[in-house]
Amino acid sequence: MRNKRLPALLAGALLVATAACGGGGGGGGGSASTEKVLTWASTGGQFQEDEKKGLQEPFTAKTGTKFVNVSPAEPAQVKAMVAAGNTTWDLANMSWIYAGAYCGQLFEKLDTPLIDRSKFPPGTTHDCFVPTYRYANVFSYNADDYPKDPPTKIEDFFDTKRFPGKRIVQDYPKNGLLEAALIADGVPIDKIYPLDVDRAFRKLDTIKDSLIFAPSYGAVQQMLVDRQASMVMTVTARSIVTKQSGANLKPVWDFTTTDIGALVIPKGAPHKELAFQALAFVTEPEQARAYAQLTGIAPARPDVDISTIKYTDVQKEFNAFLPDRGRLLEQNKEWWIKNTDALVERWTRWKVS
Repeated sequence: MRNKRLPALLAGALLVATAACGGGGGGGGGSASTEKVLTWASTGGQFQEDEKKGLQEPFTAKTGTKFVNVSPAEPAQVKAMVAAGNTTWDLANMSWIYAGAYCGQLFEKLDTPLIDRSKFPPGTTHDCFVPTYRYANVFSYNADDYPKDPPTKIEDFFDTKRFPGKRIVQDYPKNGLLEAALIADGVPIDKIYPLDVDRAFRKLDTIKDSLIFAPSYGAVQQMLVDRQASMVMTVTARSIVTKQSGANLKPVWDFTTTDIGALVIPKGAPHKELAFQALAFVTEPEQARAYAQLTGIAPARPDVDISTIKYTDVQKEFNAFLPDRGRLLEQNKEWWIKNTDALVERWTRWKVS
């Protein structure tokens, strides 16, 4: 189905964040002089600081291009700028779902020879986006709550008798929970897509009373540090930060969904060609490796040897792309682009039913 109601999502600013959300603000784009300037919109906070250090500063050193950083990178803002014919952002870190749903309308097609899609894993690229990094929706538990018989498989997330306690998930259906429910219900991994949504929700009904729906990744972290839940399914970067903040988290490497982060170019970006250059640059191996080391996420390109990245011990612990991490399933981009609107509606109805 097409995204007939996705404008409502945009207007509501329901973000699919891939890292911690943060505040901030900033200036406009472009420059009247010959100085090269790109306006970069992202999530703010430490995540955007890592983007500055790992991606922007090397591009500045190579080309002299300066960056104006703004946040948050809301899809509703892109829609408003394009409608007004006054786009001020050149690059934005936001969910690929919006770029896929409005490719060529609200977002520029990446029709440039600078970007070689063959360099990225199958199923991770689109006419309007390529991955800048990869992450996972990691199932973890508080080791203090299960000291003798800890969870070891995805079915344990759904076993509230053997493993009592609350489970925290991001309040958005693309959090990995639907795929996990189907695997736990016996669906083979190669049959997960297209998602059997009815079957997935029937499985979720069995743990509904034990679920906590977190409104943000910051809330996920705080609730885990405060020990309001015993299990969680959340993104790589937030898992790392939560462990660093004092929660005694341990990951379960059995079945894990993976996804990508993407930089997209809003339609009418004032410096589109320079933005193409920057996008191609930040996905090159050297920058991909440096950025992965800063954040703990995985490089987007398989030609970057992940074993050469100097991760910390905590980053290694929650990195799904290292060896012996069980079954990995990339979330299907085309399916999610087509079905997110209807699924968000169903998710919302299901929570209150």
